[in-house]
Amino acid sequence: MSDVPQPDATVSSSEPADVLVHGDALTVMFGKQAVLRDVSIAIPRGQTLAIIGESGCGKTVLLKTLVGLVKPSRGEVWFDGQNLAKLADKPLTAVRKRMGFVFQNAALFDSMSIFQNIAFPLQQHAVCEAKEIEPRVMQRLGEVGLPPEVARKKPAELSGGMRKRVGLARALIMEPELLVYDEPTTGLDPIMSDVINELILGTRRRYPVTSIVVTHDMHTARKVADRVLMLYPRTRLARHESQVLFDGPPSDLEHADDRRVRQFVRGEAGERLNELISTMTSN
Repeated sequence: MSDVPQPDATVSSSEPADVLVHGDALTVMFGKQAVLRDVSIAIPRGQTLAIIGESGCGKTVLLKTLVGLVKPSRGEVWFDGQNLAKLADKPLTAVRKRMGFVFQNAALFDSMSIFQNIAFPLQQHAVCEAKEIEPRVMQRLGEVGLPPEVARKKPAELSGGMRKRVGLARALIMEPELLVYDEPTTGLDPIMSDVINELILGTRRRYPVTSIVVTHDMHTARKVADRVLMLYPRTRLARHESQVLFDGPPSDLEHADDRRVRQFVRGEAGERLNELISTMTSN
């Protein structure tokens, strides 16, 4: 027997060094229903990926699986060469410190001030001295375009767009390597939606961050993404058809080979309307 030590089971020797997140043949079952089936994706460092598709196609489930919040029924997720399923609690927590989350409804603590909300991750993980917290929080507030006086307010005193920006400031406070956005412009008017888009772009310019954006907003997908992946509901696919209908640059969406992609990005009901009418009639 050789005395050469074997590689750690949590390190992928075959994963390219420039890939930060890799999902391999991911299947996610809820009961007997498969929301995702054999979805594979590799996200290089520094890339902004938009995941699009109609409601119920598995966008958010894929996002949560890629960051370890949902465990795949089959397949594996690797983050920076580490298999998330094989990590113990402590190293998994360390990995999650390298991720920032911008939730759909901001997910702020209502009983805390804005300052306390943004400072929360720093205090929870004790990553800096107490005297460093205030300047860090105020810097992040400024980066998302909010004035210093907002720090004293409670979430209920802010508009939806301001709460979204606070959520982004909190996500940035730990200087993450991966930022994930779940429907960042939902519920916002067109102007405020574009403010959020500009903040996403500004964040990418300011920090060496990889981003995953789940959205149904095609303006957002086209503006902020280097790459777009479109999922389709598994229940409406042919038996051996891939759930990923499109994976490429935003500029190719309008001319995609698959008509379902073109209909989605143009907002055309197309065959989907006929499906709905047929379902209602049969019932």
